[in-house]
Amino acid sequence: MEAKAQAKTVRISSRKVKLVIDLIRGKDVGEAFSILKHTPKAASPMVEKVLKSAVANAEHNYNMDTENLYIKDVFVNEGPTLKRIRPRAQGSATQILKRTSHTTIVVAEKA
Repeated sequence: MEAKAQAKTVRISSRKVKLVIDLIRGKDVGEAFSILKHTPKAASPMVEKVLKSAVANAEHNYNMDTENLYIKDVFVNEGPTLKRIRPRAQGSATQILKRTSHTTIVVAEKA
């Protein structure tokens, strides 16, 4: 039995989120929360929010014990890119790519 949570179209690059999710992959939920709390990265609060949602889904929807949960799978995919234009010298322009990401966390009970 497993429960999952997703955060879609979050305004942070998937590359930055991957640095944070690699720290918590395969860990117990309590240990993952403490790692996220003490990690000074911009993606940490967002990943923590998704993890809280996954734990709440496991407890509420599947009656799992929150003490025995671990992170079974965690991954991030690239979301839609917002394209903006910045004026440059001599009437030209360059593109600014504001990247988004989709984060998924799957938690399961230890056997």
